[in-house]
Amino acid sequence: MDKNKVKQQLLRFCHDFVDHRVATASQAMVSAQQAANEEGKSSAGDKYETGRAMMQIERDQAAAQLSEALKLKKLLEGIDIERVTGRVALGSLVISKNMEIFLAIGIGKASIDGKEYLIVAPHSPLGKSLVNKGANDEFVIAGNVKTITNIL
Repeated sequence: MDKNKVKQQLLRFCHDFVDHRVATASQAMVSAQQAANEEGKSSAGDKYETGRAMMQIERDQAAAQLSEALKLKKLLEGIDIERVTGRVALGSLVISKNMEIFLAIGIGKASIDGKEYLIVAPHSPLGKSLVNKGANDEFVIAGNVKTITNIL
């Protein structure tokens, strides 16, 4: 399969992953806000205030998750998969014997057309060990030394 097509599919996988996170966090915020709004004032005022405070905490947590997901979305929008520099950078597909790694966001394993890929962020330990490396350079993953055979 054409490696540029693989990179496009990997980037689409990342976008779908982030879009799902955005939708989930947005829905959680709406649900928490609705629950807070529907919380009826009871004769036990402390119970009412505690319930509203809990809903606000849930809403704030969902807002933080949404903010993080939107940052990832923006990062993905800046990836140019057509750019090939000969060095590992954001958007690179790193090829080594028995392993292919896409440098984008921290997702982990992904299967594209029945083949396994590892999608990692450049600030992750593995990503840091790959950034700026070239063909024939070595990196360590899970205690095993691997050699980069190609960078796309």
